[in-house]
Order: sequence, then structure tokens, then C-alpha cells
Amino acid sequence: MTREIIIAPSILAADFARLGEEIAAIDAAGADWIHCDVMDGHFVPNISFGPDIIKAIRPLTKKVFDVHLMIAPVDPYLDAFAKAGADVITIHAEAGPHLDRSLQAIRALGKKAGVSLCPSTPESTIEYLLDRLDLVLVMTVNPGFGGQSFLESQLEKIGRIRGMIGDRSIRLEVDGGVTRDNAAVVAAAGADTLVAGSALFRGKGSDYAGNIAAIRVAAEAARAPKPQQSSAPPRRAGEAVRLR
Repeated sequence: MTREIIIAPSILAADFARLGEEIAAIDAAGADWIHCDVMDGHFVPNISFGPDIIKAIRPLTKKVFDVHLMIAPVDPYLDAFAKAGADVITIHAEAGPHLDRSLQAIRALGKKAGVSLCPSTPESTIEYLLDRLDLVLVMTVNPGFGGQSFLESQLEKIGRIRGMIGDRSIRLEVDGGVTRDNAAVVAAAGADTLVAGSALFRGKGSDYAGNIAAIRVAAEAARAPKPQQSSAPPRRAGEAVRLR
């Protein structure tokens, strides 16, 4: 199943002193989703924000709030993020002992359920959970900080997960170091949802539309059908072309 490309700016890279304005700017610039990276300083070595921030910015846009919880334990906080306005809640496979139960809890709250895999976590972890999922998020950096470089080692994992998903209605998202320069290989590997932070928020707000468009164009071009090459042998220089 080929699904349209979704671009989800990560507000972790936004100017937090003007967060409301930044949300409005990326909304107007063509963002499909708003990606919210929640870090607890325990599961990952950084602290970002919690449900109160999400609740505060929720009225500023009607776009999907794609909430990525990099926290452990995660179950006690699912209800708070659901009530704050999350549309998709993604949790880490590594963050708790009962992943299946956590995914059921997310869906019971009326939200889309996602699971995220750190670079060292194999795709086999989600083999028996696919029918619980609306989204799989492949981390292409080690989670905890923005601005890291893309890990090409994860491209094979993306491709294998795409094969596992098959015709299921599951989004395959990639987060970490995505830029206009590597969006094509990410999409070619099988991703249909691209999170971009530093590469998108660089420059002034007037540049956001161009940054989003550049990533989208690169990703969509990589998925365009390739023209079939002729099976006829190449014609030698000076050889006449016969018309049949």
C-alpha cells in the first residue's frame, strides 16, 4: 500500500520563547502533522516538556498532534497526554515490560497507537504487535537530543519493517537527522511519514514553507515509478535505425 508522504515538523527544534508563533508558522507553511518530542531526563538524557505545554498549544492548530513519548515508565502518563490533545501517542518498545498492554491502553483512550524503536532495537520486537499499531517510528538517531546526524544503518530496518507492515494501515515514520538531502533514501526505503526538526526550523519563519516543500519533493520523487528501460541492445555509433 502506497500512502501519501506526511511531513511532521518536530517542535523540539522550534524557538520556545515564541512557541505559539512557531506553531502557527509551520501550520501555515504546510506541515501535515505537529511532532511533539517529550523527554523525561530518565529514559533519555534530556528534558523537554510535558502535557501542560501540549494542552497550551493544542488550540493553535487543527493539525494532528503526533506525540512521541521518550519517557519511562510511560503507562501512568498516557491519560494526561490523551487529555492534553494528542492524536497519536507513540511509546518506546524499550520503555516498559508490557508493550502490548500499553498499546491497548492508548487505543482505549481513543487515540492512535504507535511504537518507537531505538537504533539498537530489532524490528522483530514488534512482530506480534502489528495489529495493535497505527504507526511504527524508527529512530535514526539515538534519542535524547536534536540536531544529530542520520544513522544510515537504519535504512535496512526501515525496509524490513515496510515488508512486515504489508497492506496493513500502519504509518511508517522516521525521526532523526532527516533533511532534504536524505529524504529520498528514507522514502525509498519505505517510510511515508518524515519528522524533521533542525533541518526544517533553520532560517526565519518565512523559510519554513520552502524547507517543508524541499523535503516533501525529495521524498515523493524517490517513490515515483521509474521509467522502463528498453531491452534492446545499445545501438553502435553510426548504425542506422530500422523502422518496423
